[in-house]
Amino acid sequence: MVIDQATYNQKKIRRQVLIFIAKLLVYAAVVWFNFTQHDLFNKYKAIGSISNALSLFLGANLLISIGWLVMISWYIRKNHLKRLTRDNFVLGINRISSVLNTIIALVSLMLLFGVNPIDMFVSVSIAAAAFALLSKDYVTNMINGLIIMFSDQLSLGDQIRVGEFKGKVLDITLINVVLQNDDDDLVLIPNSVIFSTMVLNQSKQNIKKLTIEFELDIKYQSSPDELEQSLKGVLRPFASNITENSFSLKILEIRKDLVHYKVQFLIPRPDKETERRMRRLLINTILSFSGREVNTVENDG
Repeated sequence: MVIDQATYNQKKIRRQVLIFIAKLLVYAAVVWFNFTQHDLFNKYKAIGSISNALSLFLGANLLISIGWLVMISWYIRKNHLKRLTRDNFVLGINRISSVLNTIIALVSLMLLFGVNPIDMFVSVSIAAAAFALLSKDYVTNMINGLIIMFSDQLSLGDQIRVGEFKGKVLDITLINVVLQNDDDDLVLIPNSVIFSTMVLNQSKQNIKKLTIEFELDIKYQSSPDELEQSLKGVLRPFASNITENSFSLKILEIRKDLVHYKVQFLIPRPDKETERRMRRLLINTILSFSGREVNTVENDG
């Protein structure tokens, strides 16, 4: 059975509410146990350590959950959203919540084993500094990931190009950006690369360019005007898929035996299947203008 995104979000929220209520009840029971069983704690130190660790973890986790709920509710009201959406802000809040919960879990484990967190912090401060230097790339990626999440320059679902890689943004983690390319392969690009490389975000333009570069043997081709009219003609059935007056055929270079062309036009509503059909028609038409093999270079921008 296929479940739409709205139904999935509703079930997810209900599940989170039930988990929150369960944690609240357990926390209330632990607090009550702490206030009423002092004699038991004096007799069994291990039970006291478990109770203190559980109290810290559940209390801090509940505070983080309340903060998450307040921030998400504010975000939904501010942007007039009807339901919870998976976008950069929500993703960033979720990542921060996960990091805070991990830190609280580590501190709770220290209390469970009778280790003072402050003493532990002081004793490992030098080692932590050395570790930070060794893992500076990891820390940089985390910081860059949070910056990406809370900015509007790169969003989930955007079609982007980073160097030689292009695809749809599926996820943004604290380590990398996950792209899905045209072959449905997953490409993981470190966040530091995103900040140090030129990124082309096609979705922010609300348009997409379809470009094909090709070479025709100068002995077999017709005039550029005739070639342009023929290419426009085969695209006539797709007029609604092409931005008006955006079609252009340019001569990039004239050499002794070849002429280097570039045909380009804008697509207001990207559609992979339609783009594939248009590209094939263009290439077939180009091939018909030459008695020899034509070199083509396809480029989506």
